[in-house]
Amino acid sequence: MPTVNLDTAPPQAPPGLLTIGVEEEYLLLDAVRPEAAPVVEDVMDRVSPALRASVQHEYFRTQIEVAGPPVVDLAELRRSMGVLREGVADAAEAAGARLVAIGACPFTGPDSPVVDQPRYHRMAERFGALSPGHGLNGMHVHVGVADRELAVQVLNHVRPWLPVLHAVTANSPFYRGIDTGYASWRSVMWERWPSVGPTPHLDSYAHYRHLLDDLIASGAVLDDAMLYWYARVSAKYPTVEIRVGDVCPSLDDTMLVAALVRALVGTAIVDIEAGLPAPAVSQQLLAAAHWRASHDGLEGLAVDLVNQRPRPAWHLLRRLVDLVRPQLERHGDLEITTVLLSRLRSHGTGAARQRAAFAKNGALDDVLTLLTTATRGS
Repeated sequence: MPTVNLDTAPPQAPPGLLTIGVEEEYLLLDAVRPEAAPVVEDVMDRVSPALRASVQHEYFRTQIEVAGPPVVDLAELRRSMGVLREGVADAAEAAGARLVAIGACPFTGPDSPVVDQPRYHRMAERFGALSPGHGLNGMHVHVGVADRELAVQVLNHVRPWLPVLHAVTANSPFYRGIDTGYASWRSVMWERWPSVGPTPHLDSYAHYRHLLDDLIASGAVLDDAMLYWYARVSAKYPTVEIRVGDVCPSLDDTMLVAALVRALVGTAIVDIEAGLPAPAVSQQLLAAAHWRASHDGLEGLAVDLVNQRPRPAWHLLRRLVDLVRPQLERHGDLEITTVLLSRLRSHGTGAARQRAAFAKNGALDDVLTLLTTATRGS
């Protein structure tokens, strides 16, 4: 089984092309009982040695995270993520659990203990009642941008489009046994944390660094890694990191989002090099657009940040694809993106699929059976 590791040196991308990598967080559920399973240490012990460097703890013992390698070829990224999903799913089953790509735990039950690491204990002590639960599982897409001044300008340019990607990834409608009325309840819960939200407009990397240092000094943020803006300069890698969405149920969904994110970053770089300013977007309206994405997903309305009016979310997604089409073509991703968009259109977001599965018998077990199968990938 091949080793996959985000810490490997990024490949030398051909001129004009950008590397891409993905991190995904998953929920561990008991294989029999309808409850989260705090068995992450047991699962990690059972992960193949070839994959171990790419698998890590998250905050709670009911979560686990994987990190795919930085690559140029989207097909290679899909292969790596497929190996990781399948390998960790096997380890979870051996530990008496199921690996599920879902944004939030849909079941009731006692809160999970945090993983026994000093940083996590500090977070639990500092943030108190914000902390309990079973974990909120997201997806982070890394696009290679080594120049930090350029990376900050990219953050400014991509801001208006992140609510659209937020809607695409919606995958957590159920929580504590009920339909919350939101497509992404994870997003609502996640925004309780003081450093979560849309990235502000930034003047420079020095401005970015100054804001981050002030947040750390305030106590609202423990360290660089706890800056949870929806887009940031990665604290660990030479990348722009887009971290707005729920973890996607299937590899099809993950690859679609990854392709669109890379193309959006590439489009931003072209605009920056041409001297075009970042779109002027109100921070308050941007927050409202993200709320709408959490509530409706792709199945309802979205906020058009150009004319400040609600529009069908699919209308804005098509506009995004049109905007980034040259970069999809440049990276060789246009054909697969077109296919994956068609599939998404036919079966809906993860939230829509969960609700459809639940509607058949009114059983959350049907939802989890669907997602357990989808998580393994193909």
